[in-house]
Amino acid sequence: MSAAASQFKSEVFDPGCRLCPRLANFLEEGQREHPGYHCAPVAPFGAAAARLLIVGLAPGFHGANATGRPFTGDHAGLILYRTLHRFGFASRPESLAADDGLELLDCRITNAVKCVPPQNKPLPAEIKQCNGYLSNELRGLKPGSVVLSLGLISHNAVLRALAIKPSACRFAHGAEHALPHGRVLLDSYHCSRYNTNTRRLTEEMFTGVFTRARALLDAG
Repeated sequence: MSAAASQFKSEVFDPGCRLCPRLANFLEEGQREHPGYHCAPVAPFGAAAARLLIVGLAPGFHGANATGRPFTGDHAGLILYRTLHRFGFASRPESLAADDGLELLDCRITNAVKCVPPQNKPLPAEIKQCNGYLSNELRGLKPGSVVLSLGLISHNAVLRALAIKPSACRFAHGAEHALPHGRVLLDSYHCSRYNTNTRRLTEEMFTGVFTRARALLDAG
């Protein structure tokens, strides 16, 4: 094992994790203000054997942090699930709640940081602390799988989890990077409200990334 790889250990998702004090305190505050919210680490959604792994940044406070399912209940989720359904990765075009019966098809969604951070901005130490969970998920991917990172932080978290130097794989929307065992890392700007409202990310751009992901999986 390389020196970089030895800096973290692969870990199975812990729904009761409280290793980041700032995030744990924020969850407790959120629970007091919104008793009906999930306000806990948000588990990945989708089968572990899926060949498409989508990596977001972190749960949104009124989205996944409220519902308990990644990208459910916020603007980003509206775009993501609609696109997933269009390309055959989701049984429905809209994710309403964790128990709404929606299924992902050969797809799994996770986040670089499993707990909602204040102002949606996790600290570097929090990203690093959570990286063991992402490492475990990436370890289980089959050869030929595709990892889609939504944003720079997610991109760098994937590289850290695989002990790859950031300089070896520069983030850019639509960029494609070869990973070990025939897997591929695709980059996209995050489908956040800010990015779509400013047209940094258009629907055509997002569709283009998924077109490539589908082509890679179908060819594999």
